[in-house]
Amino acid sequence: MSSLGARQEALVRALVAGGELPPGFDTEDTAVASAALIRKRGSEVAHHLPMVRHTLGDRYLELFTAWAVGRPKTSSHADAQAFVAHLQDIHELPRRPWYRRLLRQ
Repeated sequence: MSSLGARQEALVRALVAGGELPPGFDTEDTAVASAALIRKRGSEVAHHLPMVRHTLGDRYLELFTAWAVGRPKTSSHADAQAFVAHLQDIHELPRRPWYRRLLRQ
């Protein structure tokens, strides 16, 4: 990994997608930065999901962090949809009744 671009790409992967940290970077500093980015991402998703955020209360950030670590961000909207699907899969949120899905079409 000799080019600056490759090192930068590896650093971004380590910060936001659980990739391996390139040589020469402090592990503790990188962990702090990564946690801050996850919190920021969680805040962006909470903006799209105020009722979910309210429903989960203090557990929101814990559940979001567990879901987001190792998953690169695509967009806040896509993250919100995927996070809700995850919450439904792990039975933290009820699934919408099938007839409500038909009404949305």
